[in-house]
Amino acid sequence: MATMHVDSYGSGAPLLLIHGWGMHGGMWGGIAERLAEYFRVLVVDLPGHGYSLGSSEWEVVSGKQAANLPLPTSHFPLPTYLDSLVDQLSAQFSEPLAVCGWSLGGQIALRWAARYPNQVNSLVLVASTPCFVRRTDWECAMTAEALMEFAAALQQDYALTLRRFLALQVRGSARERELLAELRGALSSRGEPNLDALQSGLSILRDCDLRSALPDVKQAALVIGGERDTLTPPQASRYLAAQMPNARLAIIGAAAHAPFLSHPDEFMMQLKRFMENKND
Repeated sequence: MATMHVDSYGSGAPLLLIHGWGMHGGMWGGIAERLAEYFRVLVVDLPGHGYSLGSSEWEVVSGKQAANLPLPTSHFPLPTYLDSLVDQLSAQFSEPLAVCGWSLGGQIALRWAARYPNQVNSLVLVASTPCFVRRTDWECAMTAEALMEFAAALQQDYALTLRRFLALQVRGSARERELLAELRGALSSRGEPNLDALQSGLSILRDCDLRSALPDVKQAALVIGGERDTLTPPQASRYLAAQMPNARLAIIGAAAHAPFLSHPDEFMMQLKRFMENKND
């Protein structure tokens, strides 16, 4: 059986990190180990990404405890594919936990919180949005045409398309060149993602609109946005925080789409403060 890979760091209250489109759990970099000083940090590779292609057994990877979890089949129609991801993630964790999602991972985290409110006890949404594609009543997003061009390019040369996507994530950020090199190195460390998984992820980006569900997401939530993010602009972060009844907002200045890499100290401060005071 195909499997989903999870690394575990540290001890304490569980905090699950979910990566974005085309990435893998290793993209969180040193922030996962820093968080592990305070929490039990679980870092997942979503289906078809990173190490989520291996056996169905438990194993130890690089001295870290790793769980290989069942994968859903790719190319479900929406919302079935998104819900399948959420159901498979939910089935693996017997205790309530905090879920931190980056970009596409934020949409997965939101859907999880709405579908299993007793399991997700709090949310951290990083550079995320309830709706990635522009609509008549939703301007703070990319156009459907741009996403279609991206999907077409993926078919032609998906390695080049991924490199272009990495460049978009750091565009305008402080230390842009340094961050781009860091992202490229991190992405290559676990190999290229599966093309089917990339296409399924794009279908979520294209079709998913979670705006109407936000008022029903009652968990404590922290929305972290980048001031210079061009993929999920700060207006989307402000909307997320305003529409969820128990959400807080943090916009990190001079950050783009990966604030945990460009501004790790501020990211740590915001997340740790939230986790320690989320019930206040």
